[in-house]
Amino acid sequence: QVQLVESGGGLVQTGGSLTLSCAASGNIFRVNTMGWYRRSPGKQRELVALITDGGNTNYADSVKGRFTISRDNAKNTVYLQMNSLKPEDTAVYYCSAAIISFVTHTTLNYWGQGTQVTVSS
Repeated sequence: QVQLVESGGGLVQTGGSLTLSCAASGNIFRVNTMGWYRRSPGKQRELVALITDGGNTNYADSVKGRFTISRDNAKNTVYLQMNSLKPEDTAVYYCSAAIISFVTHTTLNYWGQGTQVTVSS
Protein backbone atom coordinates (compact mmCIF):
# COMPACT_ATOMS: atom_id res chain seq x y z
CA GLN A 1 0.00 0.00 0.00
CA VAL A 2 0.98 3.62 -0.44
CA GLN A 3 1.23 6.21 2.29
CA LEU A 4 1.62 9.97 2.07
CA VAL A 5 3.11 11.70 5.11
CA GLU A 6 2.79 15.47 5.44
CA SER A 7 4.73 17.87 7.61
CA GLY A 8 5.45 21.57 7.97
CA GLY A 9 2.18 23.09 9.13
CA GLY A 10 1.97 25.55 11.97
CA LEU A 11 1.07 29.02 13.17
CA VAL A 12 2.52 32.07 11.43
CA GLN A 13 1.77 35.77 11.28
CA THR A 14 0.46 37.66 8.29
CA GLY A 15 3.24 38.12 5.76
CA GLY A 16 5.19 35.14 7.02
CA SER A 17 6.33 32.03 5.20
CA LEU A 18 5.89 28.32 5.64
CA THR A 19 6.95 25.27 3.65
CA LEU A 20 4.94 22.06 3.56
CA SER A 21 6.33 18.70 2.50
CA CYS A 22 4.69 15.40 1.59
CA ALA A 23 6.57 12.15 1.01
CA ALA A 24 5.06 9.11 -0.70
CA SER A 25 6.25 5.63 0.23
CA GLY A 26 5.22 2.03 -0.36
CA ASN A 27 4.77 -0.26 -3.37
CA ILE A 28 5.23 2.46 -5.97
CA PHE A 29 5.96 2.01 -9.65
CA ARG A 30 5.54 5.62 -10.66
CA VAL A 31 4.28 8.84 -9.12
CA ASN A 32 2.48 11.02 -11.62
CA THR A 33 0.72 14.27 -10.77
CA MET A 34 1.08 15.51 -7.19
CA GLY A 35 -0.80 18.37 -5.65
CA TRP A 36 -2.00 20.34 -2.68
CA TYR A 37 -5.59 21.05 -1.64
CA ARG A 38 -6.98 22.96 1.31
CA ARG A 39 -10.17 23.18 3.34
CA SER A 40 -11.22 25.92 5.76
CA PRO A 41 -14.31 26.02 8.00
CA GLY A 42 -17.49 26.70 6.07
CA LYS A 43 -15.81 26.36 2.69
CA GLN A 44 -15.44 23.64 0.10
CA ARG A 45 -12.16 21.93 -0.56
CA GLU A 46 -10.18 23.83 -3.15
CA LEU A 47 -7.20 23.07 -5.32
CA VAL A 48 -4.11 25.05 -4.36
CA ALA A 49 -1.46 23.78 -6.77
CA LEU A 50 -0.59 20.83 -9.00
CA ILE A 51 2.65 19.59 -10.49
CA THR A 52 2.94 16.85 -13.11
CA ASP A 53 5.67 14.25 -13.38
CA GLY A 54 7.11 16.39 -16.16
CA GLY A 55 7.24 19.47 -13.94
CA ASN A 56 4.31 21.42 -15.33
CA THR A 57 2.52 23.43 -12.65
CA ASN A 58 -0.91 24.91 -12.08
CA TYR A 59 -1.98 27.31 -9.31
CA ALA A 60 -5.18 28.69 -7.93
CA ASP A 61 -5.54 32.38 -8.72
CA SER A 62 -5.66 33.19 -5.02
CA VAL A 63 -2.13 31.87 -4.42
CA LYS A 64 -0.45 32.58 -7.74
CA GLY A 65 2.73 34.55 -7.24
CA ARG A 66 2.90 33.71 -3.53
CA PHE A 67 3.07 29.89 -3.44
CA THR A 68 5.47 27.60 -5.26
CA ILE A 69 4.98 23.87 -5.75
CA SER A 70 7.98 21.65 -6.47
CA ARG A 71 8.95 18.00 -6.30
CA ASP A 72 11.94 15.75 -5.76
CA ASN A 73 11.32 12.66 -7.87
CA ALA A 74 14.17 10.72 -6.28
CA LYS A 75 12.45 11.09 -2.91
CA ASN A 76 8.84 10.91 -4.17
CA THR A 77 8.27 14.14 -2.31
CA VAL A 78 6.25 17.25 -3.13
CA TYR A 79 6.72 20.64 -1.48
CA LEU A 80 4.63 23.75 -1.15
CA GLN A 81 6.52 26.93 -0.37
CA MET A 82 4.09 29.55 0.92
CA ASN A 83 5.16 33.18 1.11
CA SER A 84 3.33 36.40 1.98
CA LEU A 85 0.74 34.45 3.91
CA LYS A 86 -2.67 35.96 4.57
CA PRO A 87 -5.34 35.10 7.15
CA GLU A 88 -7.50 33.71 4.35
CA ASP A 89 -4.81 31.08 3.74
CA THR A 90 -5.76 29.51 7.08
CA ALA A 91 -6.90 25.96 6.36
CA VAL A 92 -6.08 22.29 6.62
CA TYR A 93 -3.77 21.48 3.74
CA TYR A 94 -3.85 18.04 2.13
CA CYS A 95 -1.38 16.61 -0.33
CA SER A 96 -2.45 14.19 -3.04
CA ALA A 97 -0.61 11.98 -5.49
CA ALA A 98 -1.63 9.88 -8.49
CA ILE A 99 0.39 6.67 -8.27
CA ILE A 100 0.68 3.67 -10.59
CA SER A 101 0.75 0.14 -9.18
CA PHE A 102 3.43 -2.38 -10.13
CA VAL A 103 0.86 -5.12 -10.72
CA THR A 104 -2.05 -3.46 -12.48
CA HIS A 105 -0.48 -0.35 -13.98
CA THR A 106 -3.61 1.47 -12.92
CA THR A 107 -3.55 4.91 -11.38
CA LEU A 108 -4.97 5.51 -7.92
CA ASN A 109 -5.13 8.77 -6.03
CA TYR A 110 -3.75 8.86 -2.48
CA TRP A 111 -4.17 11.50 0.20
CA GLY A 112 -2.12 12.70 3.11
CA GLN A 113 -3.54 13.12 6.60
CA GLY A 114 -3.71 16.90 6.41
CA THR A 115 -1.70 19.56 8.19
CA GLN A 116 -3.07 22.71 9.81
CA VAL A 117 -1.85 26.10 8.63
CA THR A 118 -3.00 29.07 10.69
CA VAL A 119 -2.18 32.65 9.73
CA SER A 120 -2.84 35.25 12.42
CA SER A 121 -3.62 38.91 11.79
